[in-house]
Amino acid sequence: MKKELLMGTALVSTLGAASVAEAVTATMSGNHQTGMEFESPTSGGDTNSQINDNNFTVSLSETTDGGITVSSSFMLLNENGSGGDMDAGFTLAFSDGSKLDLINAGNASGSHDISVPGSAGAEALTLTTANNAPTGLDFATDATVFGLEYHTAPDFFMDGLTASVSFSTDNGANASATYKTDSHVAVGATYVTSAGDTTVTVGAGYSGSEGSKTGVSVTNDDGGAHIGVSAVTGDLTVAFGFADGDSIAGTTATAKDVQVDGEVVKAGVKYVSGDLTFNVGVTNGKAKDSATAGTAGTTDDSINQTSASVSYAVASGVTAIIGYTDTDSSNEGTSETSDGSAWYIGANMSF
Repeated sequence: MKKELLMGTALVSTLGAASVAEAVTATMSGNHQTGMEFESPTSGGDTNSQINDNNFTVSLSETTDGGITVSSSFMLLNENGSGGDMDAGFTLAFSDGSKLDLINAGNASGSHDISVPGSAGAEALTLTTANNAPTGLDFATDATVFGLEYHTAPDFFMDGLTASVSFSTDNGANASATYKTDSHVAVGATYVTSAGDTTVTVGAGYSGSEGSKTGVSVTNDDGGAHIGVSAVTGDLTVAFGFADGDSIAGTTATAKDVQVDGEVVKAGVKYVSGDLTFNVGVTNGKAKDSATAGTAGTTDDSINQTSASVSYAVASGVTAIIGYTDTDSSNEGTSETSDGSAWYIGANMSF
């Protein structure tokens, strides 16, 4: 309760110091991507379908007389879409370059994971729900919406270093038969330096969460660490990342009832040549899963992906994309028949 009161006091007192204004500054951005996907699973017939990705974001900001910029944003949902609209909380940007995110702030570890190139297309095969091998570096960065994240100013402690720390508290919901995140603490950092003509970026983070179930203690909570390196030389980008930790997954879309001990390795290359961008990436994820309060599994789930894409800038804000992904996966050590390959051809319009 004390944590919730402190957070509420910080938010009200900080925003209360702002000058009253008639209206904040609003900007809009988004994209419309549409194309065709062609799937060829290992077993079964080929399929094709239209894939849409539409986003419309409104960003709001204003600066107080004291020099603090208060900002937030929200997304508009497509009328045929589903899921949440990912409303943001408030961000307070200070004159020294530091920032404080309040409400739905996220996880400081995930804020510093390195972006590893892969296909820019929207192709993907649907694997079995029981396969819990991770494919992202931020797979163990759970948090609740009742949290905050502080970002240091650039060149914190040393040139090229920025860092973040975050924590969140219980959302007040009662524990149930599936796992509920009660709190988290996380740290992350990014260091940028140069070596000749190459810009090198190193990102790393650690997160630890606590959770609960009705009448049962979980064996391992959500949490883990990641590290990645990106090197940019002119038009060429090469990146590598590794993550290891525990996460909580589900046997259905809503139930979080599976404990996952996983790790993932990612590597990728991007090359820009005029209006053309070439991406190639590989991902190797594996995990042992079990019931959240049970004995850890002994056989691996795995996902091995190789992807590539070619993007062409047709006009300002308009990009044509051809992507390809090949997936080899297994669940509990047994090869899956839902893996295989997929193609995508489409275009993205951004504004």
